[in-house]
Amino acid sequence: MVGKENQGAEELNQCFEKMMMGSRGGASNGAKGKMEGGAIKEWKDIPMELLLQIVSLVDDQTVIVASGVCRGWRDGICLGLTHLSLSWCSKNMNNLVLSLAPKFTKLQSLILRQDKPQLDDNAVATIAAFCHDLQVLDLSKSFKLRDNSLYTLAHGCPNLTKLNISGCSAFSDVALEYLVSFCQKLKVLNLCGCVKTASDRALQAIGSYCNQLQSLNLGWCENVSDVGVMSLAYGCPDLRTVDLCGCVLITDDSVIALASRCVHLRSLGLYYCQNITDRAMYSLAQSRVWESVKGRSDEDGLKTLNISQCTALTPPAVQAVCDTFPSLHTCSGRHSLIMSGCLNLTSVHCACAFQAHRVFTALPPSAH
Repeated sequence: MVGKENQGAEELNQCFEKMMMGSRGGASNGAKGKMEGGAIKEWKDIPMELLLQIVSLVDDQTVIVASGVCRGWRDGICLGLTHLSLSWCSKNMNNLVLSLAPKFTKLQSLILRQDKPQLDDNAVATIAAFCHDLQVLDLSKSFKLRDNSLYTLAHGCPNLTKLNISGCSAFSDVALEYLVSFCQKLKVLNLCGCVKTASDRALQAIGSYCNQLQSLNLGWCENVSDVGVMSLAYGCPDLRTVDLCGCVLITDDSVIALASRCVHLRSLGLYYCQNITDRAMYSLAQSRVWESVKGRSDEDGLKTLNISQCTALTPPAVQAVCDTFPSLHTCSGRHSLIMSGCLNLTSVHCACAFQAHRVFTALPPSAH
């Protein structure tokens, strides 16, 4: 054991020497002055401002180790650290969160994405109790979490702007409704696969409370209907990215509402929404989203549209959308108009494809 500690100290000293050689040129004036004055004799003497600069360049696992070096480092890192990811932790993530959350109270971003479910409600309760400045939280694939986690977050983290609970299949729509009534600054919300959570009732609450929302993923939330989507369109006019892939109940009315109310819409996913017809496509082509493009660059307007498996659509309707928005591409390597499984839409082409065809036909025949 002693041998391992000595080896660790030696490695740390070597890192310190390399760090000092590389840091002298880029250190801030205060830190540089201390180094020139000979104040830094070993790694524990690094000025806090320089330590935080170094911490920002290393991986999160190293940051956690560094916070245990000495009391000064622990206090400095705990007060200065604002972004942390524990997605690398394949075991005991729950215990790690219980240990770290009371220390890292200034966190603004916390990524807890998991391959296998590890987090329990007590870990989320600890986050909510200590990390009141949190703005970004990723709890995706936390299958073990229950409604109590959303209730505690509602009270402890009201400044959330980005929340990912995709795959958290145990949350109820009542709990989500409660959360959004407190977290009204949400701009990005990922509910992909949250079948119980993403109901029309929950979407109506989001439309009522979260009018700053810009991105919403409802992929495979099969209980969502036009009622919920229309509530979103009317309550969240700044929506830019909406993923409705697999929302099999929605009809043209949902698309028409988004097209008429959400003028900043840039990405729309309708994969496997087989109730969508030409009426929805023409509403996009003639929408206020189209009006927002006038006088602007080709980068404005709808940039991504996924209509794969929407087998009721016909070429003229889809071509009208493609012609309206220059950023929609069908050409090789730039696919942003995605039509997989729609064999009847093979004649739809973007402007690039037409231009390439004109150039090809204008070329003189090769001499033999």
